[in-house]
Amino acid sequence: MINRRQLLNIAATAGVASVLAADSAQTAERESTVIEIVDTNVSLFQWPFRRLPLDDTTVLVKKLRSLGIAEAWVGSFEGVLHRDISAVNQRLAEECKRHPELIPIGSINPELPDWEEDLRRCIETHNMPGIRLHPNYHGYTLDDSRFARLLKLATAYGRLVQIAVAMEDVRTQHPLVRVTDVDLTPLPDVITRARGAKVQILNYRPSSSLLEKLAKVPGIYFDTARVDGSDAVPKLVERIPNGRVMFGTHAPFLIPEAALIRVHESGLLDEPAMRSVLSKNARQISAKVGT
Repeated sequence: MINRRQLLNIAATAGVASVLAADSAQTAERESTVIEIVDTNVSLFQWPFRRLPLDDTTVLVKKLRSLGIAEAWVGSFEGVLHRDISAVNQRLAEECKRHPELIPIGSINPELPDWEEDLRRCIETHNMPGIRLHPNYHGYTLDDSRFARLLKLATAYGRLVQIAVAMEDVRTQHPLVRVTDVDLTPLPDVITRARGAKVQILNYRPSSSLLEKLAKVPGIYFDTARVDGSDAVPKLVERIPNGRVMFGTHAPFLIPEAALIRVHESGLLDEPAMRSVLSKNARQISAKVGT
């Protein structure tokens, strides 16, 4: 089993292992331990309420590379409050073209006029593999008929839908913009009516009663960004069947190293399970949605 020190060392040296190896045997041994990492929860540009240390794309990409993150699925902080969603997605697509490891995930707000056209452009113009929703900031619930329609349309396009349960802890929010976490209670019923839908829940702190219901729905996936506790990730993996837990950092809002350490620090995940969380599960769903 790879220990915590080895994991961080692997992440830090993954990009240069082959050129630093002194001989072929050493190279083969080192490469065999490299764990590819796919981060399914990253955002670009500036958070509207304060500057973040990694909110410059070039700096953020450099940090992700230093941690061995080979691919990042990125939404846009601008999608939270901006009303011109088409322009938000255009900027995101253009920024991702400058950095091949960044995969753009478009923003959709079904409260705005012509959101169906925004969705179409995400798919047909920008070839985005998925969309990211912020129901709590955009003012609708998951039992809203517009969410059900959006989910069915995205599923018809064969795309992943990400739902950000939270962006910021309520204790640190601006006093004039208090936003509670998204209520996921209606999600199991809605997703079962959208046959083939694939929904990833981001920034979710699992609660026992609701997690059982969510876990029973095959199309619901989870990330690790807000799973707190030294053994919380392994426990989540145990409770969610069929490889539906995917690595996510919520960078740059949260420090990406923290999520990486949490995946490993309990010592309860063996190497195959760790590889599944860090990349295999994401790769499998990528294949299903055509990325």
